[in-house]
Amino acid sequence: MKRQFLFFISLGFFLISCQISNDRSDAYGNFEATEVIVSAQSNGEILALDLEEGDLIKKGQIIGYIDTTHLSLNKKVLQQQKTTVSSQLLSIDAEMKVVQQQLANAQVNQQRITNMKKSGAATQQQVDDINGLVDLYFRQIDAIKIKKRGVVDQMATVDVQIELVNDAIEKSLITNPNDGTVLVKYAEMGEVAAMGKPLYKLADLRRMKLKAYISGDQLPNISIGQEVEVLFDKGVKENQSTTGTVSWISSSAEFTPKTIQTKEERVSLVYAIKVAVENNGKIKIGMPGECRFSPSGE
Repeated sequence: MKRQFLFFISLGFFLISCQISNDRSDAYGNFEATEVIVSAQSNGEILALDLEEGDLIKKGQIIGYIDTTHLSLNKKVLQQQKTTVSSQLLSIDAEMKVVQQQLANAQVNQQRITNMKKSGAATQQQVDDINGLVDLYFRQIDAIKIKKRGVVDQMATVDVQIELVNDAIEKSLITNPNDGTVLVKYAEMGEVAAMGKPLYKLADLRRMKLKAYISGDQLPNISIGQEVEVLFDKGVKENQSTTGTVSWISSSAEFTPKTIQTKEERVSLVYAIKVAVENNGKIKIGMPGECRFSPSGE
């Protein structure tokens, strides 16, 4: 009787052990999301920042703006400067017309004196003088063209400066870069922002990733794009199950994190993997999770 009792006890422990082994996951880790810290791209007082922690905001949504008074004033100064510079073109064009008319008159005289020289009615001195005058007008025209190019270049420089101011004004609008949920709000309306100052942290919680760890012996059983079963806590003794896709496998091994257990109980070196999971709202950042490469019992 004693031997039979010990046999059944041992058999019971064996069956329980097999069941536990079959129910056990292949990898363990924690859920994470891609987090983005949105920072100010301009300097000035925050006049509006319409968001709170937990808000779901869309890509391209304008959620606030920074004071642009100094930028607007700077733009007006540049526009006035451009007007002043461009007015010089009118003077240069008028000067050009005068010299061109003088050149035309001199060329008429040049032709007349040249003909007179052929008939002996003009001297060589008169020919040399008129030729020199024509050359002088040509050089004046070249000088005026150079002056005009300088003014045009100044206007182009002012245009670039105005574009820079316009870009800064546009960046004063706080535009959300991605769809996501606001995790942390770092700034409030009325505060003074400096370029690069964090305003809020954003993450897309609709698609999470389980970062887990596997041993080298498990590497042949998993590949990128493979669908796996993902489990996470539903209660104290119960898990919820969903499907995930392996999106990344580390190319190098690392030491096992203290809080992680793999299938072979604390092996020295493991490989990190990431499993993409569609979130139904029940998965939170940092929540522990598990994954199975094949259904239970296989």
